[in-house]
Parts: sequence; C-alpha cells; structure tokens
Amino acid sequence: MEKFFTKRILLLFLSFTPIQGFSWGFFAHEHINRLAVFTLPAEMAGFYKEHLEFITEAAVLPDKRRYVVKNEGPRHFIDLDIYEDSSGITLPQDWKRAVEKYGEDSLMKHGVLPWHLYLMKYELTQAFKNKNPDAILKLSAEIGHYLGDAHVPLHTCSNYNGQFTNQHGIHGLWESRLPELYFESFDFFVGPAMYISNTREEFWSVVFRSQTMVDSVLKFEKSLSEEFSSDLKYSFEERGGTMVRTYSKDFCNTYHLMLAGQVERQMRASVKMIGNIWYTCWVDAGQPDLKDLMKHHLKEEDINEIKQHDDKKDGCVH
Repeated sequence: MEKFFTKRILLLFLSFTPIQGFSWGFFAHEHINRLAVFTLPAEMAGFYKEHLEFITEAAVLPDKRRYVVKNEGPRHFIDLDIYEDSSGITLPQDWKRAVEKYGEDSLMKHGVLPWHLYLMKYELTQAFKNKNPDAILKLSAEIGHYLGDAHVPLHTCSNYNGQFTNQHGIHGLWESRLPELYFESFDFFVGPAMYISNTREEFWSVVFRSQTMVDSVLKFEKSLSEEFSSDLKYSFEERGGTMVRTYSKDFCNTYHLMLAGQVERQMRASVKMIGNIWYTCWVDAGQPDLKDLMKHHLKEEDINEIKQHDDKKDGCVH
C-alpha cells in the first residue's frame, strides 16, 4: 500500500512537470554551427576549424543573454502574421522605413529578426576588415544562431508556442524534440558555401519561406493530438538526473513522418545559409588572409560568457 501511494504521488508530481524545451540552440544550434564550418573554402576553414569548439559552444550565447539583456528577445523572431501584408511587397525591409511606418516599440514587440541579421552581417564584415579574431569568432557564432532561428517556422508567427490554439509545447516539439531524436539520420551534405550578392533580400526570403510552413506545423500536430490519448502522446524521460515530461517517441515518429522531412530540410538550409553568410562577409571584406589568426587565443571573458548560465534551461524565445 505504501508503495502504491508513493507511486501515485510521484505520478502526480510528474504530471505538473513541464515539457522540457531545449532551444534549436542548445542542441541543434550547436550542431548547425559546427557543420557550417565544413562548408567554408580552405582560405577560411583553417581559422574556423582551429576554433571549432568556440564556434560550436558560442552558438547558444544569444539564448543565454536574453536573461540579462532587455532587447535580446526580439532579435530571435518576427511575427509576420500581425502585419497587413506579410508577403514582403509593402513590409519595409529597411529598418528606418519600418520605424517610420510602424514605430520602434511596435517592431520590438513583434520581433526584429531579419533587420537584426542585416546589422550583424555588417558587423561581421567589419570584423573581417579589421582582422579582429575575437569579433570574427563571436559574431560568426551568433549570426549563426539568429540564422538558425530564421529557419524555424514558429519563429515567424505570433502563435509561436501554440498558445492561441491549445497546442502548448509545440515549439519545443518541432525545434528540439524532433532534432534530438532524428539528427543522426539526417543528411547534412550541403555543398560548399556560396556568395550572396543581396544579403538583406536573402534574410527576408528565409523568414518568408519559414512562414509558409507554419500552417502544416500546427495543423498536423492538432490532427495527430486528436488521435493520441494523453498517456500515449506524452512520456517521461530522465534528463540531468530529473524526470521530465516530454512527447512520446511514437507521437514524434508519426508527426515527423507527417512533416515529410521538414525539420531536416530546415536544418540543412540553416547549415548552408550560415556558411554562405560567413563566406559573403569575408569576401565583402576583401578576402583577408586569416592564416596569421590561426593561433589566436580567445579572450578569457569570451570563454567565461559561454560558461555562464549553464544551469538555465530553454523556454521559448519570444
């Protein structure tokens, strides 16, 4: 009898444990950044491979920083669905024109991801021109993070975690649970990095393409949830010594099949896009020789920044 009540109390406790959410950053962002390094030409690859671990681990810095930096959150998303025209025809891609039309407060409320990407592209280009290894590495890692976010459909709409459609947790399901389960089966051969002549246009194209996937992301999960009872939809797994409630493997497998490789395609596109932007910034900076930066030692504060907030778990950056 005592064992019975102990078990019931444990199950009751677990039923209130939230579904664990690891950002597209804590697992996928790191892998995406790491894979992007191998798309670079030899003139860049040596420097990036020499600092591969930093490029990988620093991919999570923007997510960690949101706990202490007021305006960090809006850099990770854009609610395209709140604008009267989300096709890009009348939505200003230039920041100053956008501020004139909507006001900075409104833009910050609904996310500034593509505008922020263009700013970071400029900063990384300048870092290459100045041959500043610390800035090159940190900006490369962080622009990789934001580019990854731009490829997540739910980062392009206001219903980012299914909160308006009773689908709470779908954010972590799509960008965390599925990559963790199926990453090893994904094909990441994306070819060499290529130069992008109009980066601003490309940044906007990425978020517009991601937005076209929102309906299927939400609709498929909704229909599938009607077929799975709660005890089959969710399961409990141990993470870091703690039992957490998460989506069951059966539910994830069915959802993954319904999406027909969507998560894999977006991860692949992220890898290629990040490599393209790193390469483009380097070319626009005049293709500086990076060989003499190979043995550069990162500043202690940059290394320490990665180690900070390691006890933080991801929620939805929105």
